[in-house]
Amino acid sequence: MFRSLATHNYRLWFIGALVSNVGTWMQATTQNWVVLTDLTDNDAVAVGTTMALQFGPQLLLVPVSGWVADRFDRRKILLVTQTALALLGLSLGLLLILGDPQLWHMYLFALMLGIINAIDAPARQTFVSDLVDEHNMSNAVALNAASFNAARMLGPAVAGTLIVLVGAGWVFVINAFTFLAMIAVLMNLRLDELRKRPKKQAQRGQLIAGFRYVGSRPDLVVIFVMVFLLGAFGLNFPIFSSTMAVEFGRGAGEYGLLSSILAIGSLTGALLAARRPRARMRVIILSAGGYGLAAAVSAVMPTFTSFAISTILLGFTSVSMLTTANGYVQTSTDPGMRGRVMALYMAILMGGTPVGAPIMGWVANQWGPRWALGVAAVTALLACLIGLGWMVLAQHLRLARRTDSPWRLRVVHDGADLPAEEDVVPEQFSDAIAETTPITLPKLRPAPPRSGEGPRDPGARP
Repeated sequence: MFRSLATHNYRLWFIGALVSNVGTWMQATTQNWVVLTDLTDNDAVAVGTTMALQFGPQLLLVPVSGWVADRFDRRKILLVTQTALALLGLSLGLLLILGDPQLWHMYLFALMLGIINAIDAPARQTFVSDLVDEHNMSNAVALNAASFNAARMLGPAVAGTLIVLVGAGWVFVINAFTFLAMIAVLMNLRLDELRKRPKKQAQRGQLIAGFRYVGSRPDLVVIFVMVFLLGAFGLNFPIFSSTMAVEFGRGAGEYGLLSSILAIGSLTGALLAARRPRARMRVIILSAGGYGLAAAVSAVMPTFTSFAISTILLGFTSVSMLTTANGYVQTSTDPGMRGRVMALYMAILMGGTPVGAPIMGWVANQWGPRWALGVAAVTALLACLIGLGWMVLAQHLRLARRTDSPWRLRVVHDGADLPAEEDVVPEQFSDAIAETTPITLPKLRPAPPRSGEGPRDPGARP
């Protein structure tokens, strides 16, 4: 489960990311609570608008951000973006402490945060592939998600406590200093142990090459559609948690607690994904369906305690899907295209928020947060059905009787390439392998020793 931590560079990265992610979750929790309760009168649409401004730039800048991640030194990119994020958080914190904040200040902050993150996210996601070897990449991606969700358990609860004790502005100031951990890690990595990427000459059409690559991969198109549906309408946890906390008559502390309880399931899902040897399409599809069922259960919980417990399932199923999808995309994508494809993936995931968050906020305002959770359940089940439909039509998925027991069934498929379902093969060999018929080689016996020699060492190099 933790095999990637044996690598020195990844171990440093994991520790720095954990500290920085705690601060990020503190800031995200505080930002949404300030908008909902301090700058508006429980206006869920304002929270949705803030989320839209924060995640919209990732959709608009995807051609540029992916190209930057593939073209330039990712470590240097992250040094610049992490420093910018620290200064931005410090500025807003000082405004909340010393100034007279208005709603438009928070909107402007969210927009600037989104622009910086549009460059930071693909570089940060793909930098993991520079820290570990190809065989540990899926594990490293899953441990990244585990770090993110372990921080999610602590950050919101700490934020809720600090809002009550010292005020929201100090939360942003503290988060600004947590970025120093990531900056220190980037400065102290062993550069000679980073995986080298072949440098490519600048060519025309590189900015849209990621779109062409994804368009040629039906499996990636299906994943991106599923991720968009879940990201746009299902993963609006700030809206769900804040409005449900208000409906149950609770305050900032309980709102932060909801996010931390949800993270228990998220962390569990990420760690289980880390145990799997590779990312599989079927896990993505089943997790999407599981999230739909979990959202439906949460929507009908009668008390704050029962709702809080139900969010564990929301966290588990959503992170199981997203972590597996992330690993599938990274491990099955050509290394030279990985930055652009991951930028498109992050844009689809985060860029769906400008579409879905205001709609979900409006639903929560008009009919209540339970109906918003119901919409999330329907869209997640729709995503599951899209994945199943593709498996049935394109992969010829079907039920078959087991040979050892005719009364038991198993799921089989006939055909097409599923790069992450089996060991990933280099792109230049994939067509040849697809056209060949599998053969069985006879077992090779050790050569007899030559005259005058002792028995041949079976481990010796021939």
